[in-house]
Amino acid sequence: MKKIVLLLLTGIIATTLWAQDNPTPKSPTDKKDKKAAKRERINALLKQEEEGEIIFNKQSAFGIKIASDGYGLSYEIGRFKSPRVATIFQLELNEKKHPKEKRYSWVSGGFNTNTVIFGKTNNFYQLKLGAGQQRIIGGKGNKNGVAVMAIYAGGISAGLQKPYYVKVVKQNSDSIFRSTYPEIAEKQYAVVGASGFTVGWGDVKFKPGLHAKAALRFDWGRFNETLTAIEAGVNAEYYTSKISQMAYVKEKQFFFNAYVTILFGRRK
Repeated sequence: MKKIVLLLLTGIIATTLWAQDNPTPKSPTDKKDKKAAKRERINALLKQEEEGEIIFNKQSAFGIKIASDGYGLSYEIGRFKSPRVATIFQLELNEKKHPKEKRYSWVSGGFNTNTVIFGKTNNFYQLKLGAGQQRIIGGKGNKNGVAVMAIYAGGISAGLQKPYYVKVVKQNSDSIFRSTYPEIAEKQYAVVGASGFTVGWGDVKFKPGLHAKAALRFDWGRFNETLTAIEAGVNAEYYTSKISQMAYVKEKQFFFNAYVTILFGRRK
């Protein structure tokens, strides 16, 4: 009996070793099935894309913004957590304008020689860093449609208050020097023109703050790997100290505006 069991075990082991050394060749049908399965997966991804589903891992976009109180530029990086939700990181550089600003110019020899904003005390710039989410709330329906996305983000803002210097002369004098409002009005200096963008950076005051925004983004890029969109929303900013923009006008710490941004980018 023992010999019979030993022979059976020996036979089983030999058969197993032979099967490992000589695997069963795959039939043409198996290869066709694998190709068909792969083709189905690709078709499913293409269908998702045409229906507005984002099937990429990341995106980047450059933006040009017009706001109710200024303008700016932005750069965005996004990382997709799912086909419909992405975490976004944004960098913005903006200039904030006061609604009472009015630019005047001098004409000499038929040419506009210089311009000045009467009463302006400071230029106010913001370098903003933020993070948030992009969430698809309406797919394209097809590759030529429009995807609708909800955007919400917030972060820190580095406010830069740069004095607005103006070229002036004293009464009964030909010497030109620089001054700012309200001193210009109080001493009744004669205004010659603005000093230019490069003047005043040595006297910049840092104004830290926080910002938050909510918006809708409409992406009509022909294919999902191309990002071409308009973003419309509202933005709120709060700074730790008051900002002076115009003479004899109440200074503010809180700003609220509406904006529209045109975005161009790609997804990978």
